[in-house]
Amino acid sequence: MFGVAIVSSSPAVASRCARARAGIGAVASQNITDPALGDETLVALAHGQSAQSAILRVLAGTAHGAYRQLLAIGANGAPAIHSGSQALGVVGSAVSDDAAAAGNLLARADVPAAMVEAFAFSTGHLGERLLRALQAGLERGGEAGPIRSAGLLVVRELGWPIVDLRVDWSLSDPIAELRAIWEVYCPQIDDYVQRAVDPTRAPRFGVPGDS
Repeated sequence: MFGVAIVSSSPAVASRCARARAGIGAVASQNITDPALGDETLVALAHGQSAQSAILRVLAGTAHGAYRQLLAIGANGAPAIHSGSQALGVVGSAVSDDAAAAGNLLARADVPAAMVEAFAFSTGHLGERLLRALQAGLERGGEAGPIRSAGLLVVRELGWPIVDLRVDWSLSDPIAELRAIWEVYCPQIDDYVQRAVDPTRAPRFGVPGDS
């Protein structure tokens, strides 16, 4: 599986910033965001490039790399991060063998390190581990201002995401709201996959009218 978990003070962060493709990798395009860079990085990963090479290739084709923050993880090599010199506010990043975290406008530069550590020491579904990383980042200080949106994207062997959950605007706690959605959706993931792959063997929905 590959996945992205992301939060921001801006609305609808996941729709603009989170990208993933089964068997290929995952990308987050952050800071002053150009969503096209996420898609272009996935294309480079699909051609077998490492995350670092894919990011460098994409940056070579844009005039505004200094304003971008890119994170990528692919099937080949280690994860990689680019934080441009014009990234906003306090910037931080951290990388492990199978995870990368980065942010801008942070309360503290070590927020991403807390996220990577939480991911490494968590277990269970990838979506659960990513949510725990988000929570750890929040507990370390998170963004300097209040966060307003959050998203979780996970892919596996299928041509569509098995998880694509979003809180596009919240005046309270978008991470808590995203977790509440996850708690409802997670037990049903395999059922939805089965309905797509072979509806003749799919479980019933258990709602009025499903007889």
